[in-house]
Amino acid sequence: MANRMQQQFYLLLGNLMSPDNNVRKQSEETYDAIPGSTKITFLLQAIRDASAAEDVRQMAAVLLRRLLSSAFEEVYPGLTIDVQMAIKTELLASIQMDSSSSIRKKVCDVAAELARNLLDDDGNNQWPEILKFLFESVNSQNVALREAALHIFWNFPGIFGNQQQHYMEVIKRMLVQCMQDQENPQIRTLAARATASFILSNESNTALLKHFSDLLPGILQAVNESCYQGDDAVLKSLVEIADTAPKYLRPNLEATLQLCLKLCADTNLTNMQRQLALEVIVTLSETAAAMLRKHTAIVAQIPQMLSMMVDLEEDEDWALADELEDDDFDSNAVAGESALDRIACGLGGKIVLPMIKQHIMQMLQNSDWRYRHAGLMALSAIGEGCHQQMETILNEIVSFVLLFCQDPHPRVRYAACNAIGQMATDFAPTFQKKFHDKVISALLQTMEDQSNPRVQAHAAAALINFTEDCPKALLIPYLDNLVQHLHVIMVAKLQELIQKGTKLVLEQVVTSIASVADTAEEKFVPYYDLFMPSLKHIVENAVQKELRLLRGKTIECISLIGLAVGKEKFIPDASAVMQLLLKTQTDFNDLEDDDPQISYMISAWARMCKILGKEFQQYLPVVMGPLMKTASIKPEVALLDTQDMENMSEDDGWEFVNLGDQQSFGIKTAGLEEKATACQMLVCYAKELKEGFVEYTEQVVKLMVPLLKFYFHDDILYMPLQSMPLLLECARVRGPEYLTQMWHFMCDALIKAIGTEPDSDVLSEIMHSFAKCIELMGDGCLNNEHFEELGGILKGKLEEHFKNQELRQAKRQDEDYDEQVEETLQDEDENDVYILTKVSDILHAVFSSYKEKILPWFEQLLQLIVNLIFNLTWQWGLCIFDDVIEHCSPSSFKYAEYFLRPMIQSLCDTSPEVRQAAAYGIGVMAQFGGENYRPFCTEAIPLLISVIQAADSRAKENVNATENCISAVGKIMRYRPECINVNEVLPHWVSWLPLNEDKEEAVHTFNYLCDLIESNNPVVLGPDNTNLPKIFVIIAEGVANESIKSDDDCSKRLANVIRQVQVSGGLWTQCVSALNEIHQKAIQDLLNAA
Repeated sequence: MANRMQQQFYLLLGNLMSPDNNVRKQSEETYDAIPGSTKITFLLQAIRDASAAEDVRQMAAVLLRRLLSSAFEEVYPGLTIDVQMAIKTELLASIQMDSSSSIRKKVCDVAAELARNLLDDDGNNQWPEILKFLFESVNSQNVALREAALHIFWNFPGIFGNQQQHYMEVIKRMLVQCMQDQENPQIRTLAARATASFILSNESNTALLKHFSDLLPGILQAVNESCYQGDDAVLKSLVEIADTAPKYLRPNLEATLQLCLKLCADTNLTNMQRQLALEVIVTLSETAAAMLRKHTAIVAQIPQMLSMMVDLEEDEDWALADELEDDDFDSNAVAGESALDRIACGLGGKIVLPMIKQHIMQMLQNSDWRYRHAGLMALSAIGEGCHQQMETILNEIVSFVLLFCQDPHPRVRYAACNAIGQMATDFAPTFQKKFHDKVISALLQTMEDQSNPRVQAHAAAALINFTEDCPKALLIPYLDNLVQHLHVIMVAKLQELIQKGTKLVLEQVVTSIASVADTAEEKFVPYYDLFMPSLKHIVENAVQKELRLLRGKTIECISLIGLAVGKEKFIPDASAVMQLLLKTQTDFNDLEDDDPQISYMISAWARMCKILGKEFQQYLPVVMGPLMKTASIKPEVALLDTQDMENMSEDDGWEFVNLGDQQSFGIKTAGLEEKATACQMLVCYAKELKEGFVEYTEQVVKLMVPLLKFYFHDDILYMPLQSMPLLLECARVRGPEYLTQMWHFMCDALIKAIGTEPDSDVLSEIMHSFAKCIELMGDGCLNNEHFEELGGILKGKLEEHFKNQELRQAKRQDEDYDEQVEETLQDEDENDVYILTKVSDILHAVFSSYKEKILPWFEQLLQLIVNLIFNLTWQWGLCIFDDVIEHCSPSSFKYAEYFLRPMIQSLCDTSPEVRQAAAYGIGVMAQFGGENYRPFCTEAIPLLISVIQAADSRAKENVNATENCISAVGKIMRYRPECINVNEVLPHWVSWLPLNEDKEEAVHTFNYLCDLIESNNPVVLGPDNTNLPKIFVIIAEGVANESIKSDDDCSKRLANVIRQVQVSGGLWTQCVSALNEIHQKAIQDLLNAA
């Protein structure tokens, strides 16, 4: 009976490897239904049964390892002690007895997995027999056993647990001994891999890395030997060390780099091996740039990457291809280009550009087209990393690159277009401002290359890059010429599509038209009728499968043109376009998941929503179903160990993240871009339709909130953050109860995300979104638990800020410290300070909603905020106390000892941002502070005036601080007139108006000006109203500069002032004649709007 069951199990194992999907799927279901303990028994028996087929035994070992890896806690602890002992004994016996090396290796993996799980939380190894087995095997005369011991140690280098320190010398001796085994190269190779694995698992233990540094020459020797035996496993380990523990390589950095350069240059090795050798250097440029920069002799040999980029084959049909193939990422040319890009970013332009420029220039003058192609692609690759240095010689570079648009070889012309497109993105908008004339002309000429469609299409693609970032005013003079060229090419390519079925150039030209319209906006109106009929024709007729991308891009083009020209021009076509979109939408369910039309459709609907506004609401029932379906795509994910990962291919759309400890996280990326686009469109609908979107708020919130944990795609992670405040706005129309329910669903998730998000960019967005939500919801939106959790998190963020400052100071003492490291530290500091601004935003939202009753909660953060004032981050400490004064007075005065003196002193600080924060504080002190602050307002006045009257007070960097000082003086005169000689200061104050930069403070000054005019203040109006023309100029400038909003009370008051003057003829004429044309229009606009 047992034997029959075992035979059936063997059959099942065989079927699990079947090439027939149905057989395999059925077998997987049968296997999954077997209880875990039974699986273990059957799998062990299969492994030990020498009579069973080898592939069945191997499969059994793989499944047992997976079972222990994924379901250890569910299965193993439930087994009896005897069974547990039997498993351990069986595994070790199998390793010792089995004659098949592949089975032995697989069983070693099982043993390592079991050992990993039998290490408790305190580091006690509950399987001491395996350690004994390791020691005995590694000293055995039996090579197979030595291999087994090293394999287990490589797989689980933490096997010694809390005994590691005790056995340190034994471990080292074991590895050295195996690395020196002259008779068995496979032992040397395995020992090198095991050493690398041990180093990686102890990456943060500096003393251990130092102690094991003398093993590195052995690893390098093994890298060299194994590569020539066709094995790149040790080289891969070296890449991992460069990535995770680069400092380990420091004592032998020279030798490491020399070896990698030698391997990289050796054409006898495989492409993969050469690229891995290059990867070591490139990775070090990212993880230990400062360390690498010191080895200038080695760094100077980096142009070897350029020689890899020349590794191209002649292909006569290349220029006629009608499909854009994906880059061949295995090719040396693409690998070299990618390496150059990364190394330029890692080491910085100061080192890379001088070193590489001469080589590129020589390549561009080579008679072999492959060298010219490689030179141009290299220029494209280094733009990001060498940005600052290339900017100074951009004139020379661009002039040179443009010559190659005329090169005799089509692939060189293609590369020239590539370089132009890349520079147009990397150096925008400087590139567009300096070279618009030359570049547009060269690209239009290249787009006429009828005999080389691939080049034509790439010239169109470069034009898209150029126009996307081109300032509108620069593009307008070229519109006629651009449009004429694009129209001629579009018509010709439409004919070609009908006659030959070719579409590549047409796809790009349609996008070029869209890009030009997007930048030109209303200036595109005269050309609308030239394009729209042909574009609609394409959408109506391009229904074949191979034309899906063309149709999608044309849908995009129509919607972008509609958005550019505006509703009035587009409305006659709007209905027909909507019908076309609706027809595609009804066929939506028939579209395949990877149909490129989907994301174009989704974006087009959102643009139609922007064009039609409220009228779009009627289409929501049709649009929302497919949109929610796409936004709800769940990606396929898997937690894999190293061996499983090797069986899965990145070509199948899988991407992997190494989690260490022989484990990787895999995600299938298909559909993620579409999901991101769909989520973006939901945000757009909520923003544009507001309460018109209320029917969908509940399902959208339920979709969005869980996406706060969607770590696989940054754009998707940002969408819930943008949507939440907008969805609350939409939901308001349903009343407070519905709104509160929705907020509760969001709130917990947002607070948790602030506490756990590791990425500073995402974190700042979460904090910003949370602050906006609190401002929207107001008093009572947070309960005691929320406040307790939030207080702990904010405290943690502030403490982390101070800790990071200390770490940066420590890095400045490091032996690799140089000016590029300082630049990186400055960037880190800016990131850190940006998070501080978001802490300030949250506190602002809390103070403005809860007022002084929140002060007891705030006191847990008080000392840390005070520390900010006496730190390098004064500004944000002052900003937070500004909020305390504004929203929590008069109670705020109890904290005056912490901030008053620093605030007054900061009015004269050298930093404009600090002066601005201090001046704002003095203003709110006057407005809201109460009696206690009177003497301090008096003390501040001369300091405020000295800032305003400084010679460079209106310079760009100082103007915001100055305007806050002007506003503060106004607030003291308005709310604390007893602190100041109003009549003496008032004429000066009026002469400082208007405020042009700080729109919020401008409103305060205009409201005070209205008070003064309405009360007929003689100082402001002057004798016989002689100051009124000057006041008219101030008001007109404020309107022209949009400092006054047409819908607020202030604009109505100012309009009334003007109307009163209008009725007194002579005075009106006098006031209007003092205004220039722009000012007169501004006054008229104000009267019309108010």
